[in-house]
Amino acid sequence: MISDLLSDSVRAAGLGALMRGAGLLTRFIPIPQPTLLVGPGSSARLGQAIAGFGHSKILIVTDSIISKLGLLQPLTDALTAGGAQFVVFDEITPDAPIPLIEQGIEFYKENGCDAIVAFGGGSSMDASKAIAVSVANPKPLRQLAGYLKGLRSPVKIYAVPTTAGTGSEVTVAAVISDPQTHKKLVIVDPRMVPKMAALDPSLMTGLPPHITAATGIDALTHAVEAFVGHWTTPYSDGMALSAVGLIFENLRTAYSDGKNLEAREKMALASTYAGFAFTRANVGYVHAIAHQFGGKYHTPHGLANAIMLPFVLKYSSPAITERLALLAVRAKVGTEDESSEVLAQKFLDAVDQLNQDLGIPTCLDALQEADIPALAKAACWEAHTGYPVPRYMSQEVCEGIIRQALPKAMTKAKPAERRKKAA
Repeated sequence: MISDLLSDSVRAAGLGALMRGAGLLTRFIPIPQPTLLVGPGSSARLGQAIAGFGHSKILIVTDSIISKLGLLQPLTDALTAGGAQFVVFDEITPDAPIPLIEQGIEFYKENGCDAIVAFGGGSSMDASKAIAVSVANPKPLRQLAGYLKGLRSPVKIYAVPTTAGTGSEVTVAAVISDPQTHKKLVIVDPRMVPKMAALDPSLMTGLPPHITAATGIDALTHAVEAFVGHWTTPYSDGMALSAVGLIFENLRTAYSDGKNLEAREKMALASTYAGFAFTRANVGYVHAIAHQFGGKYHTPHGLANAIMLPFVLKYSSPAITERLALLAVRAKVGTEDESSEVLAQKFLDAVDQLNQDLGIPTCLDALQEADIPALAKAACWEAHTGYPVPRYMSQEVCEGIIRQALPKAMTKAKPAERRKKAA
């Protein structure tokens, strides 16, 4: 037992040093920032701008629901008025599986397109980025997964997010699903960042409350994990703190009063700020575990993050007390004259309360006990090889944290099962 603990400590120290070194390198990687158009009607203004850029034909990547709701119309009317040609690929489904993205690639080529507008939630954004990279670097998508696997720059992307959560309109990554392995693949390339993005709150007023909740906590997770990890910079800290403040001030309003344009706009900004933060400072175990839930059970990414955020924060809290205290002050759940320990606990409690107020479940109904070891192993591998986590977990610890998300009926049945085995 002692030797196991020592080996875990040595491994954690080595991983920590490696990730800190990688963090020093990432500070010098140039990451472009898109021109942002903000406010009601900004999607039409983006269309006006794109129409003036002289593209031969634009591919709009979205999903069928957005098409049917008519949310594209302000953009497409502006493109038409400006004389721009476009086609719409509205086949995107949640988690953007590889075969569907391959259809998008063929659609792009068949129609002679030379630019892409990503219009929708995270799946449409990720699919657009994957299409853009693959068109410029024609090889299998699985070979493009990882860091800077494409030699040529992706085709130009413009973005119109319709949820306030992923921040994909400003990030360097695309997460897609591999149905063969039931895992998520991540393509990372700073050149995938969209050239322009429209944060149009009028497109978000019809979002159902449960999607508003999950995507809002997704943005909170991005900001918090960026703030407590080991790759922080003054810039990422500023963006993360701004996002946290905006989320605590506006998410409950956007959830309960979906037509509130001010709350929607501020949540859109919070999502973008959180995107800026984690693009520079990266994420952690919450995302590593959530990606496994998405790959295995097709759990929506925001919901998976929302369920796991409280569990991971509580485990990490001994190593991030001072950072949690700063978050508590920015979230206005405590004051600077209180001790760091008190403030840290107040922030943990505030996250629990926010989830509760938004109807976020405390467990994942699809989660199976038998799947937990493999989920934890994959999550640890992802986190330890790519994320600057503040406190390392062994696989056993990770299994225990995931186990907290088991459906309550299964959790209650477990002691009886153990007694039966012992007998």
